[in-house]
Parts: sequence; C-alpha cells; structure tokens
Amino acid sequence: MGRLIIVSNRVPSPRERLQPAGGLTVGLKDALRGGSSLWFGWSGNQSEFEGDPVTGMDEVDGVTYATIDLTARQHEGFYQNFSNGILWPLFHYRVGLMSYSRRDWQTYLEVNAMFARSLRALLQPDDVIWVHDYHLFPLGQALRDLGVAGRIGFFLHIPVPPWSLVRSMPGARLLLEDMQAYDLIGVQTEEDADNLNHAFRQNGMAERAQAFPIGIDPHEFREQAEAGVRRDEAERLRASLRGTALILGVDRLDYSKGLPERFRGYEAFMARYPEHRGKVSFLQVAPVSRGDVEEYRQLRRQLDELTGRINGAFAEFDWTPIRYLTRPVARDILAGFYRMADVALITPLRDGMNLVAKEYVAAQDAADPGVLVLSHFAGAAPEMDEAVLVNPYDADEIADALHQALTMGLEERQRRWTRLDEDVRRTTAGFWARDFLQALDAAPPVGAPLAGTP
Repeated sequence: MGRLIIVSNRVPSPRERLQPAGGLTVGLKDALRGGSSLWFGWSGNQSEFEGDPVTGMDEVDGVTYATIDLTARQHEGFYQNFSNGILWPLFHYRVGLMSYSRRDWQTYLEVNAMFARSLRALLQPDDVIWVHDYHLFPLGQALRDLGVAGRIGFFLHIPVPPWSLVRSMPGARLLLEDMQAYDLIGVQTEEDADNLNHAFRQNGMAERAQAFPIGIDPHEFREQAEAGVRRDEAERLRASLRGTALILGVDRLDYSKGLPERFRGYEAFMARYPEHRGKVSFLQVAPVSRGDVEEYRQLRRQLDELTGRINGAFAEFDWTPIRYLTRPVARDILAGFYRMADVALITPLRDGMNLVAKEYVAAQDAADPGVLVLSHFAGAAPEMDEAVLVNPYDADEIADALHQALTMGLEERQRRWTRLDEDVRRTTAGFWARDFLQALDAAPPVGAPLAGTP
C-alpha cells in the first residue's frame, strides 16, 4: 500500500499534531505511524483570494500536513450554512432546524471541488485516500472526475437517519450519487449502516456502507486519569465537594447532546429522591461551540435558566446541587475528573458514537469504579449494554437511573465496569483504523483509470 492520505474539513492545529486530543486525531494516531502519510484540509484561516488557494505544507513526526484557506464567503456557505446548518441537524434527526438555500448548496459543491483540485496536485498513483465526515460527501466523486482511480474510502462520524428523513433535504439523492464514488463507506453502528444501505437501495445504487465503531486509546487515557486525579485541579474539586458524590457530564454545547433534557432529569431526581439532597453534586462541563449561531445562543440561555431554577429550588446555604461550566477544560484535567466521578451522565438525543462514555470507563479505578448512565441513542450504547441505559426524553427515567447508580453496591459496579472495560479495550482507536483500512483494501474498486491519470 502506498501513502495514506487523510482528508478532513479541518487539519489538526500545530499543538494537536504533537498532543492528539480530539476524537479523529486520537483515532488516526496509530494509522499515521510508521509510514509515509499526508493530512489534507482547511487551515482554519480565511483569505480574500478567490481563486484556488496556495497549499501550505508542514511536516511533524513523519506526517505531512497540507492546508488551504477559505474565503469568508466559502466559510459561511460551505461550513456554517450548509455543513452545520443543513447536514448537522438533518443527520441528528432535527429536520425542523434546517435552513436550506440553493446558494449554500452550490458553495458546498464548489468548496469540495476546490478541495479535490488542491489535493489532486499532491497525489501519487498508489496513494490510499481516506476522507472524513459530512463536510466532504461529494469529494470522492470530485476526485474521480479529475482522474483519481486509486482507493478512496469515506468515514461518517455522525449518525445516519432513515432515507425517509434524509430525503427531506433538497439534493439528497445527488449526495448519494456522489458517495457511490467511494470504494467503502464506514459508519459508527449497524443501524447507521442499515439506514445508509437502505437509502442506496431505494435509489437503485450499490450498497457501500459497513459499521466500524470508533474507539479510544484506553491505556493512554487510563494513565492520564491516574495522573490527573493527583493534579491541583482535581484536589480543588475534591475539596469543594466536601464528601458529596459527584455526577459528571462532559459535552460540547450542542442541541444534539440533550442537555436541557438532562438538566430536567436531574431536577426530577432532586424532587423524587430528596434523600440525596446535600449528598450529591452535578458538574456539567459544556464548552461553547458555534456561539454565533442563534440556536446555540438559545440553548445557552435555556441552560442558564434551568441551572438557576434548579439551584434556586434545592440549594442550601452550604450546598449547590448543580455546577455548569461553558469554558473548556483541558483533556488531562478532565481525565482526573472522570476518575473521581461516582456517576457519568451522558444522555445525547442522538450521537454518532460518544467517546466520553468510553473515556469515563477507561478512567475508572477497578477497585471502586463509578457507574455510567448512558442514552440509548448514543452510538456507543449497543457496545455498552452494561451501562445504565436511559431514554433521554424521559426525565423520570433519568432520575431513577441516577438513584440506581448512586445506590448500586460495589459488587455490581465492579461487574458492570469489568464488562464495559472489556468492550472499550476490544474496540480501540487503533483497531478501528486498522479494520477500516483492511476492509478498504479488500473492497471491490469503483475507480477506473481516466486520461491524464499519473
């Protein structure tokens, strides 16, 4: 196999290239080791230049990072309006939040074509290309149109709703046609694969989707957690708890994460189980993302109001039931918080995978593990059935799950955690990348040589 070419909307920042933190950078760490590889994508910068941009090149630890800038117009139409204003809500089952514009659709296609032209100039004949996520659905076909005949795989990190929902987006069938250019399409769960393959069948196209659940590096994260629990920040948190149990939630501030529903579940827990008042604290870390989008501003206001209502109703002069942070917390500090937490409350309304659930399990002390309360609608749920699974729309069910978790005996906590830990160690980030690339190598190719192919 030739070079591995990774393509994503954003290329890791210079800091992440040395210390991977995000799900994709951690997941690809092993795949990028030990061979020649290139990672191509948007730099994160905007330029006023309207033609094809100059590609910036940088090499770190044997990986070449190739980046291009977008104009303000392209960033707005491609990234903000279409990728995050149409595809993100649609694929998270939130059709009512879509705001379609044909101009944005054209910009989305334009940027994908520009990505293809800029990448094409860097390719060698035996390169294997792995494209990532919903920003780049059409990229495979754009590369084929330029004569690229080698292996091209695609991985979708977000959920896949049924075709009956996807077809509500104008141009949905055209995206499916573009995706036929990929030799293999990876998704997170069997449900996602079934939904995407059903969409292909409904439109008379070949099935190309397979499930490859992404994971973490559990050994590395456990080491981080063991070190993090001894940090000053963990000691400060421990002192502030004053012996109360800790419920922890960690999510990006996004409407897909079910945060208002989670807060209402905690409110119901306080009301239904008064014996826990003064004996438990809920810490929700929810860094702001896309803060310039109205839906996200509304979400933050809603959470501010819920926090105030819950604390106003149940707080005592020496105890606050809920703490809510919208500032980011460093990964190594969070790892220590995970290890301290008696319960992780992870209740997305819809999630591609949710690696926080796996990180929480990896962080636990085997002698005294905490309990994972997890939404049925997280992509991780089918693998992690020893968690306490809940319907995030049911506040009373969340309340009951929290009571069950906080009163669970040590033997049952250890039994559940052991099974969960086995799951986390079985589907690691390294295995995910290896399995996908092996399947891509074995998949029937769809590319054919065209004139001008090197």
